[in-house]
Parts: sequence; C-alpha cells; structure tokens
Amino acid sequence: MKFLLWAAVFIVLFLISVRYMERHSIFFPMKEITSTPASVGLAYEEAWFDTSDKKRLNGWFIPGEDAKFTLIFCHGNAGNIGHRLEKILMFRDLGLNVFIFDYRGYGKSEGAPSEAGLYEDVKAAYDHLTKGRKIPKDNIILYGESIGGAVAIDLARKADARALITEETFTSVKDMARLAYPFVPRFVFSSRFDCVSKIKNVACSKLIIHSVDDEIVPFYLGEKLFNAAAPPKKFLKIRGTHNTAFLDSEERFTGGIRAFLDEL
Repeated sequence: MKFLLWAAVFIVLFLISVRYMERHSIFFPMKEITSTPASVGLAYEEAWFDTSDKKRLNGWFIPGEDAKFTLIFCHGNAGNIGHRLEKILMFRDLGLNVFIFDYRGYGKSEGAPSEAGLYEDVKAAYDHLTKGRKIPKDNIILYGESIGGAVAIDLARKADARALITEETFTSVKDMARLAYPFVPRFVFSSRFDCVSKIKNVACSKLIIHSVDDEIVPFYLGEKLFNAAAPPKKFLKIRGTHNTAFLDSEERFTGGIRAFLDEL
C-alpha cells in the first residue's frame, strides 16, 4: 500500500511538472507593445473585438492601396504584434490589407493563452473582419507563422477563405515532443495542435513555406505537412533560421507569395 501511495504521488507530481513544462515551452507572451505600424510609416487602425468566451482582444488593421485581399496574420508563440513590423511591411508591399491580432494573454489582449483559446481568438478575428468590417469571405487569406500556422489551419478547415499560407509550421505537438522530449510518453501532453490531420480537410488553396535550415521545426516536418494537404497546394522552399528565414530569403519569400497570390 505504501508503494502504491508513493507511486500515485510520483505520477501526480510528474504530470504537474510536465504540464508546467509544456505550457512554458509553448507560449512566450509579452505584454508591452513597444512599436506600432506608425513606427515604420504605415497608417493603421487599432481594433478591439470579443471572443465567444468573453475575452477582449486587440489588433491592428493596416489597409493596403487598392487591396483585393485581406490577410489575417496569426503570429508565432513569442512576443506580440509589435514584433512583426518587418513582415507586416512585406505583406503591405505585396498589395494586401493586413489584420494582425494578439492572442489572449499577449500584448493588450485579455486572458491567458491555451490551445483551445487560440482557436477561439482566430475565429473572433475572422468574425471581426467578415461581420464587423463586411469583408467578403472569398477575399480572406489566412496566414500563420510557426504555431500561428496551426491556428490558421484550424480555422481554415471550419471557415470559408480564399487561401491558406503557413510558414515554418510543425505537424503536431506529438512530433515536436518526440524531438524535444524523446523519453516522455506522448499521451501525457495535453496540447495537440494536430495540423497534419486537420490540413487534410482544408479545401482552399494552400501555400506551405519552410526553410531547409530551420533549427526548431525540421524541414522534413514541413514536407510532411505539405504531403498531408489536399490539392490545390504549393510548396515554397527557403533558406535561413526559424525566425529569420523570411529575411534571409526575402526575395524568394516575397516572390513566392506574389506568384501564389497572382494565381488566386
């Protein structure tokens, strides 16, 4: 009996430590926004909108000149919207309206991040555009970098959009955990972010972007994600690290997206 009691205590403590490690390995929010689009000479509108579970979220709408498409920008797991100005400039130069928002717990947005919460957040951002700003669903492009790709994929399988673009996005937490924590059983992780299963049910046009040099999400996971996706789809191979490939391969990155947009 004493052995069973200690075994139970060990299991409980192990699960608590895994949950703590998991949460702090996935989400790195920052509250202070130190830069805005005005810092790089862009006009923008600050937006506030609510999720279905009553969280108040913050974002920016950056209008493009004579833009046909509006891009919903789902950023990565660290920082906040103020750390994405270089990429916002690129998308703006591609002739897109850009709507970037902070997940719950990031920047000025209320709450604390979670997998389910992030899915609620992107749905609220989509509703803000399609219902609040009356932007046609067929003019919406969903874009996600890294974990933001998982967020965009989840929405793309449930809501109408013109296209989906992912950059340096993984296949699932299970695959990432196998790399980072090879001795920890997969079933103990509560997060799934199962992109590889969900992307099979995304009907719109897809562009999967991945760097061969990605030191965080290996290139073969980008290929696995692409192979799981149903047509129509395109793959764009770039060079550079996980967080800087869009700059290291700027000409190829923007050129590939421009060619993809021209075909829509």
